[in-house]
Amino acid sequence: MLEVTNLRKVYPTGDEALTGVSTTIEGNEIVAMIGPSGAGKSTFIRCINRLTEPTEGEVTLDGTELTALDSGEMKTARRNVGMVFQEYNLVERLTVMENVLSGRLGYVSNWAALRRNFPQEDVEMAYDILETVGLGGMENKRADELSGGQRQRVGIARAVVQEPKILLADEPTSSLDPDTSHAVMELLTEIAAERNIPVLINIHEVHLAVEYADRILGLHEGELVFDGPTTDLDENAKDVIYRGKALAGESSSNYVEGSDTVTGETEPTDKSTITGD
Repeated sequence: MLEVTNLRKVYPTGDEALTGVSTTIEGNEIVAMIGPSGAGKSTFIRCINRLTEPTEGEVTLDGTELTALDSGEMKTARRNVGMVFQEYNLVERLTVMENVLSGRLGYVSNWAALRRNFPQEDVEMAYDILETVGLGGMENKRADELSGGQRQRVGIARAVVQEPKILLADEPTSSLDPDTSHAVMELLTEIAAERNIPVLINIHEVHLAVEYADRILGLHEGELVFDGPTTDLDENAKDVIYRGKALAGESSSNYVEGSDTVTGETEPTDKSTITGD
């Protein structure tokens, strides 16, 4: 289970990217984080695995407080947090297999890692996962020979081979065509079910979030303003997330208590601004 408590991120410029976000993610649920550009979605995900250091707050994964670990301890703890990146983050000159096996670097010595000498069971696991993500037989191709969708599948395989307790995906479909985007979302859903791990996805395409996620987290200007099941993401909820104000007279139990952005009147929303397309 992932527990995030009062997470804040303030940059040296004074810009506050996160204003005290708290939430819990558990089981094998698919959680989609949506919101306008600059809302803090990527910052939130990167603070969880401390690729970005939070200013305040706690992040706890299965009882281990990640925010309290020193750099050496955090290196080990990152084995439990799989990460799928927007721009794939592959080493282009390496093969598919070498990129996938890089997900096992946290389990081998520095000398073995330098020599790319992985245990046979790790190699066999990588082969199995490549089959799972639809890349069986492509293990010897270089990463720079792959399409965008294939590269993202390599990134997913690399994250899964870590055997993580949670999978984070930072805009995994932003560089993909519609059909490939659906395929990637289906794959993430299958992995959550088969591995019994939660998946947190930062995504701009609201229609994909609605189709594949069990739950929606809505961020607006660094503040968590909506936390509820996908079925409750109506037009008024989108107004709260994307414009910061609920329509007059509207309320929902899914609006986060203490949020400053969900009261007051606003003009009717131009729906084209909140589709995420």
